Amino acid sequence: MAVKIRLKRMGAKKKPFYRIVVADSRSPRDGKFIEELGYYDPLKDPAEIKVDAEKVSKWISNGAQPTETAKALLKKSGALA
Repeated sequence: MAVKIRLKRMGAKKKPFYRIVVADSRSPRDGKFIEELGYYDPLKDPAEIKVDAEKVSKWISNGAQPTETAKALLKKSGALA
């Protein structure tokens, strides 16, 4: 089972809000996930990113691969070196 750290889109039309989650790579974007690691709100100024760094490091050490977007957000938040 390939596990990814990726974004799950939430919020209303034209008002996106994202949760950073760990999910099986075969599950749909907004479908079932394993664990929630944090959130990203691009509409606030500046954009708000809140991540549990401890959970992120645990999942990466267990082999989870972050997507490009998730990796950039994790670096901005300081959860990823």
